[in-house]
Amino acid sequence: MTKEEWEEKIKRACTQAGTYHDYFDIIIEQLAGIMETKDSAEEAYEKTNRQPVILYTNKAGHANLRKNPALAVINEQNAQALAYWRDLGLTPSGYKKLTGETIDERKSGTFEQMLEKLEI
Repeated sequence: MTKEEWEEKIKRACTQAGTYHDYFDIIIEQLAGIMETKDSAEEAYEKTNRQPVILYTNKAGHANLRKNPALAVINEQNAQALAYWRDLGLTPSGYKKLTGETIDERKSGTFEQMLEKLEI
């Protein structure tokens, strides 16, 4: 997905969770960039047939196995993104920090109350 598509998806998720605020837009934009980079790395990883280790020839002409750079980028972007998802209240712990309630507490109300919280 593109950065813009990720921004829309993240805003929609925050809105549905009830954690969206205008001042999160900068954070959402940064997270969208991380997710776009991760998507690009996943495409590169697919091109290597999802090989976690690849053959690399160094300057001296020696062939060595090394960790697939695309996989390293994916792992790094996942770690960075998790912190952003949490800060936006889109993980159970992040949601609790922002709203003071757990996902289970949110579900314990009536169906109508849940719909009101989700603005549906």
